[in-house]
Amino acid sequence: MMDSPVLARMTMEEFLALPETMLRRELIYGELVEAMAAPELDHQDIVLNLAVLLRRIEKTHGGKAYISPVDVRLASDVMVQPDALWVAPDGVCKPEGKKRLVGAPDLIVEVLSLSTAIEDRKRKFALYESVGVREYWLVDPRDRLMEVWQLKDGRFARLGIYGAGDTFVSALVGSIDARAVLEG
Repeated sequence: MMDSPVLARMTMEEFLALPETMLRRELIYGELVEAMAAPELDHQDIVLNLAVLLRRIEKTHGGKAYISPVDVRLASDVMVQPDALWVAPDGVCKPEGKKRLVGAPDLIVEVLSLSTAIEDRKRKFALYESVGVREYWLVDPRDRLMEVWQLKDGRFARLGIYGAGDTFVSALVGSIDARAVLEG
């Protein structure tokens, strides 16, 4: 697995002034990170499954669901684009104008790929934990597994690893059938 390349150091103002692009671009602690390769098809299948699941959650629990690309400003030097996210009705994440969100979403989902897996498991894991994301799901399309982390006393605690035949209880939205994410 390779890391996404760090292209430059910059401020949030410089980041926001960059021209629009079709590439996934994030600012993490002042470092511009850009994913160079398009996601694999199984990655995109899972993102589509997440969109359907999160839309159902939105209808039953309220709040708002988004899929990438959507910019989320988590700090003065951090702008990420999670693969999918959900903001609870009482969540701290709010729209900032019409182009981005600001604050920690309640649920963030990252779908692992060869170019992002290390970043998602290490730096983003620590980042999401530090800003108070309440639940973090890591989805592995190759092994068809979901790893679920829940924030407890300011630290992520692993709820478990789930395959397509498993269900788990999200502290935010109740029972989830992993098949809905992994197979659609």
